[in-house]
Amino acid sequence: MDTEIPPGLEGNLSVFAEGGRETPWRSFEGRLFCTNAFIISDDKLLLGFKKRGFGAGLYNGFGGKVEPGETVLAAACRELEEESGINADLEHAGTLLFVNEGTELAFHIEIYSARSYTGTPVETDEMRPAWFSLSPESLSGTQTIHRDISALPSSSTDSSLPLIPYDKMWPDDIYWLPQLVDGQKFAGRADFRMESDGNLAMQRFWFGFVGST
Repeated sequence: MDTEIPPGLEGNLSVFAEGGRETPWRSFEGRLFCTNAFIISDDKLLLGFKKRGFGAGLYNGFGGKVEPGETVLAAACRELEEESGINADLEHAGTLLFVNEGTELAFHIEIYSARSYTGTPVETDEMRPAWFSLSPESLSGTQTIHRDISALPSSSTDSSLPLIPYDKMWPDDIYWLPQLVDGQKFAGRADFRMESDGNLAMQRFWFGFVGST
């Protein structure tokens, strides 16, 4: 594996996944700071289906841009409440850097997680929350066929929760999401190219544990 830390990342990092080394890292001129928050409750994970805007049609955590004068943590808490209707004492879990073809700014995303929350997840204008199983099969992505989850209640505690829909998520998620659930801090970078159908495809990636020697 490539032990050299990608441009834009820093710190004591130990690689756990990487690919596309034949492709040089893309250059970027600045950063757009964003947040992404995940709720882990017992043996289930809360994700949101993006209904509009960038990433529409995909499942993700809850987050968005950091507003001027706002701390990153405050932005993460605000976005979580705005998009899901719940509040949580979020803890920092990782840092991701995404560089897309044809853009000057890299997405600098601070990842947060919480093991408890207050309130009830509700559908909002932007996101539709749903619970997913954290079984080993689900978390590893070994099963890619998912039952229909369009009508799944956001407060479901059904033991037959659907598997994590990696085939309906950003392609990098399968590498670092298991580390987040396991409580391992991480950092990583992924570069994307624009496909002929207008979708983004991951071209090169690198993810590492924080503080590993």
